[in-house]
Amino acid sequence: QAQLVESGGASVQPGGSLRLSCVVSGFSLGAYAMGWFRQAPGKERVAVSCITASGKSGWSASSVRGRFTTSRDDAANTLYLQLNDLKLEDTATYYCARAQSAGYCSGVGSNYDSWGQGTQVTVSS
Repeated sequence: QAQLVESGGASVQPGGSLRLSCVVSGFSLGAYAMGWFRQAPGKERVAVSCITASGKSGWSASSVRGRFTTSRDDAANTLYLQLNDLKLEDTATYYCARAQSAGYCSGVGSNYDSWGQGTQVTVSS
């Protein structure tokens, strides 16, 4: 059974940085595209980024492009999300998810079949 466990969330000031990790088990990370989503209080879950199984292509939401970087270490079964220049509006619970394919990066949640429990990122001054 696929399991995904996020960590690395914290409270930081605007302009700060964090690195989120998603350790997976029960499947081979290298066989799947993977995504990051976030959900702010009172709002719907939205896609943040995606990376294909090869790691050679991906997608980022316009709101985070240039600030957030997605990477993967298949040998360590770990997906990462580097968050730089954090803004107040980045406050949310961040989730990693396994896509239903290897090469297709999707921003639609229904295209993902396994999810982690989330890690909280709070940006406040």
